[in-house]
Order: sequence, then structure tokens, then C-alpha cells
Amino acid sequence: MKELKVEHLRKSVGDKVLFSDVSFLLKENDRIGLIGQNGTGKTSLLSIIADEYGFDGDINPIQKSNDFRITYLSQLPNFNEDATVLDAVLNSDAPKIKIIRDYEKALSSFAKDASENQQNLLTEAEERMHAAEAWTLEAELKSILTQLKITDFQQKISQLSGGQKRRVQLANVLITPTDLLLLDEPTNHLDIPAILWLQNYLAKFKGILLFVTHDRYFLDAVSNKIFELRNQNIYEYQGNYASYLAQRAEQELLDENQAHKAKQLYKQELAWMRAGAQARSTKQQARINRFKALESSVKQQTTTGALNLQFEQSRIGKKVLEISAGTFEYNNRPIFEDFSLLVQNTDRIGIIGPNGAGKTTLLKIFTGELALTSGTIELGETVNIGYFSQEITGLPADKRLLPFLQEFAQEYKGGNGIVSITNLLEQFLFPKDSHGKLIGKLSGGERKRLYLLTLLIKRPNFLIMDEPTNDLDIDTLVVLEHFIDQFNGPVVIVSHDRYFMDKVAEKLLIIENQHISEYFGIYSDYLQEQPQDKSKAEVLAKASEKPKPKVNRNRLTYFEKKEWLTIEDEIAELEARIEAINKEMNECGSDFAKLNALQKELDEKALRLEEKYERWDYLSDKTE
Repeated sequence: MKELKVEHLRKSVGDKVLFSDVSFLLKENDRIGLIGQNGTGKTSLLSIIADEYGFDGDINPIQKSNDFRITYLSQLPNFNEDATVLDAVLNSDAPKIKIIRDYEKALSSFAKDASENQQNLLTEAEERMHAAEAWTLEAELKSILTQLKITDFQQKISQLSGGQKRRVQLANVLITPTDLLLLDEPTNHLDIPAILWLQNYLAKFKGILLFVTHDRYFLDAVSNKIFELRNQNIYEYQGNYASYLAQRAEQELLDENQAHKAKQLYKQELAWMRAGAQARSTKQQARINRFKALESSVKQQTTTGALNLQFEQSRIGKKVLEISAGTFEYNNRPIFEDFSLLVQNTDRIGIIGPNGAGKTTLLKIFTGELALTSGTIELGETVNIGYFSQEITGLPADKRLLPFLQEFAQEYKGGNGIVSITNLLEQFLFPKDSHGKLIGKLSGGERKRLYLLTLLIKRPNFLIMDEPTNDLDIDTLVVLEHFIDQFNGPVVIVSHDRYFMDKVAEKLLIIENQHISEYFGIYSDYLQEQPQDKSKAEVLAKASEKPKPKVNRNRLTYFEKKEWLTIEDEIAELEARIEAINKEMNECGSDFAKLNALQKELDEKALRLEEKYERWDYLSDKTE
């Protein structure tokens, strides 16, 4: 059984200590969810284990056998932009992957030049595939790609969006044979069907899995152990995320009792230290040292922990927002038609739909950034919108934290009275030693937290949030959910995070096929009620498994023989059209009407392809 040990890992970045003395063991069949607040070093830990980031000291803290294989999904894909999708996915030194890469190259060359020489090269590549028993792995590769909605294997990496590159990167690490799989936010840029597929795929993974995610349903479904980064160390919990929450709650109850005792002791020691300069020289140095350690511990307990949002809101009247017979068109193409909505002052509304359906567009109509093509929209006179956009704006990289916020105000009147901007930053988990930090040096999660602070400091009474959960750690998400629950005004949210949506949204707006419908209930209930049809990805996965022609056809009827002679050509035509449709869809951009038409044709062709393959299976059996 292979395993990896980490012993006495230390790492600092500037003056900040990430890991003081961390040790743990990773063993086969461990599926470990790594959690912790932003800035505690989750990505750094994965990078150190993957040997892409250094550690402090001369002794390597990572102990593993020489043949131990590690595969790492980082947050930023790094591909050769001129490579094809298939080249990028097969970018591995694993022997079977090399054989598949050579086979695919020979197959592509033969398609362009069917000469005898290319035929011989293809035959040799096929023989190596047989010898290595690599056909199953090749079929799995193409199945993974289709499940991740990547069907044009010859497309250049340079032509892909950021989300598509991320999915290609995920396919690359999933197909590469490994002993330890490190995944940093694997659900980013995946829709719900793909996330569910990935959950099931990882449940069957036989090696060691260590992953970071803010998707709590995914974390709960995949993990059998939780590592929490806290106070420069790792705390280990057995079981999934639900088990972790129960164990952590019990631990915090014990910690509260211990913290109370520590604070009482601190008060006594503080009185002793202040007893006077004359006696100070006679005090025991050991007791002075103990006081300093205790003081540091108590201060740490009071300055760390969960984010507590206490913000005043401007008052809001009964009338918030109303749309009547609203239609919106882009380049003379309808995004939605004849849509009416009344937003009331206690509403919690979630907006869902496929990528490109118009979710962000609808939010921008609410804020007034975009205007309806026809119909009316009315906003209440007392409404003060706080718009949390998907793209962070208004945070100058060359300004420092404290001076930037002081441009808004020198102090803030919140739910707990008047607080200084310095204290406000500390409440948002920015310690004093970070207040002079350049905004451009903040992590993604820290920028999101600062962006949220600049939004709430303006006292909005109507929150509109576009993917607010991206880059936020779980602790901050929990507090944000609590804040939204306590918010005295309507909230409209777009998010792919199922757990977050279940916690904050009581009604859904579903945008699809140029129509907006309403659903009263939570996101999980809506998903459960959807028909469980066979997905297009399953159909397209079948298309990747090329049928092998048979020779003996004597058992076929006359008409079946005629059908057998043409069915493979018909399959090839359908495959070619599906590939062409996918290319057209990638080139359509925001032409929603054309995308809709192509999607319908893709569904039809995929269904016909499935029927042809079922028929091919039937005829193939009769030839044997």
C-alpha cells in the first residue's frame, strides 16, 4: 500500500507564517477535503506536496517512495496555446498515455493522407494499443471529455474560453494514472450535471484524493476525512463534511470553556505584571514568559474566528421592483419574452439556467444597467441597490487597504454602534498588519471580502448578487448566508452553488429557451423533480467508441445486409455533423437564437446517433 508522509512542514510568506509544524499521513483510499479560511495556505499546501512550491528548512518534509505518482489540478491552467484539446489532455509521461497519444496522432495523419505508409503506421499504433490493453483507457478518456462537454477534440487551446480550458485541464488529471490526486477547486466552471458526474467518478477512485472546494454538497459526498487548516496547523476529522460539523461543534464547546479559563488567568497575570516597576526586577522570568505566551493566545482567540457582519440598512418601502410584459433582445434576437415579476421586500430569489441563457443580463436589467426592449420596469423610490457583480470592480490595485476604505468614511455606524474603519477591517478578517497591504497583492478570496465590505458600507436595502460564492472560503460563506437571512430587504442571487442556493433562496427564476418560469421551493427540490433523461454526454460518449466491422454476414436477411453496408457511413455522417454543430456553437458567441437552433439540432442528431448505434449492435450480433 502506497502512502505519503508529511513531517514537520514549515512555510512562511514574508512575515506571515502559513505552517508552523505540520505533520500528517496520506494513505490509499483516503478522500480528504481540505478546508480553511482564505489565506491559511490551502493552495500552498497542495503546491508544496506537488513539488511546485518550496518549503522552509533544508530537510524535505515530504516522504514518499520513488515510484509514487502525484497529479495536480491547479487553479490556473497552463497549456501550449497551439496544442489541440486532445494533445493537452494526453500531455503525460504515463506509458499508456504515450501509446494513446501515438495512436491518435497516427489516426489523425491517416485521415489526412491514406497512403500505404500512413496505413502501416496506424496498424503499428493499433498493435501497441492492443498489447498495452489501452483501448479501455482511450474510451474512458473520450467519455470524460464528453461528460465535461468537450466534444471537439481537435480544437486549438487558444480558441477555448477560460472555463473550457479549466475542463480540459480537469480531463488531463483525471485520465493520468496516479497514486495521489490533488484537486484545487475542481467544480469551478462545471454545471450541476457535470458536478454530479464528477462526484460519482471520484467515489470510484482507488488512490489518494486530497482536494479543496467551497461546494459543501460536493465536499460532503466525496470526502471520508476532513483536514482543516487553522492557526498554522492541520486538524484532522474522520468522516465527511457533516461529520466534521458535528465534531467541530463539540470541540468548540470544549474550547469555549477552556478559553474562559484562559481569560480569567490572563486577567490575574495582567494585574500581576502591572504591580509596579520596583518589583519587576524580582519577578521570575519563567512567569513573564508564560504571561507573554498567554497574552498572545488570548488575543488570537479574540481576533480570529468567524466573520461577523453587523451593518445598518437604509429603510425600504413596500414597493421594490415590478416588471410587466418585459422582453429583452440582443442583436434583434430575444433573450426572454413577455416576462412579469413583482419583487417584494422580503423576497429571497435565486436565478438559474444554463450558461449563456441570460442570468447576468437579467440582473443588469434589475440594476438599470440594461434597458428592456419592450415592457415596463418600476423601482421603488426608497430602493438602494447593492450590486455584487461577478467581476470585481472599483478596487484599485495600487492603493492600500486602510487609505482606500477611509475614502468612503473615517468611521462607520453599524448594528453595534460606531466603529472605526480599522476595526471594520479587522471584523472582515483583515488583521492590523495587513492594513497597509496593496489591494493588488490580495488573494482572490480577500478581494471578494473587500469588495463585499465596500458594498455593505453603502447601506443597501436591496441586494443583487452575481456568483458571490466564487473564491470565498466556507467560513465566510456560512456567515454570508446568515447575513442574508438577517437582511431586512429583498435578495436576488445567481449562483451554481447548490448548498448556498438552498440556504438563501426560497423561490427560483429559471431561464431557458427564451423563457423565464418561476418555481416555489429550494434548488435541490427543483433538481430532483427534473426528468432523468439519458444525457447527451452519454450519447456522445458512445460515439467515441468506434465500431469494429465484422466479416461474416451470412446470418443477415437481404434487407439487413443492405442496411449493414450503409449504417457505418450513416454513423460517420452523424458524427461529422455533431462535430460541426459543436464548432458552430463555439463560434456563435452571444447569438442566443442561433445557439438555441443549433442545440435543438444537436439533440436531434444525438438521438438519431444513439438509435443507429443500437441498430448497429443488433446487426453486429447477427454477423457473429
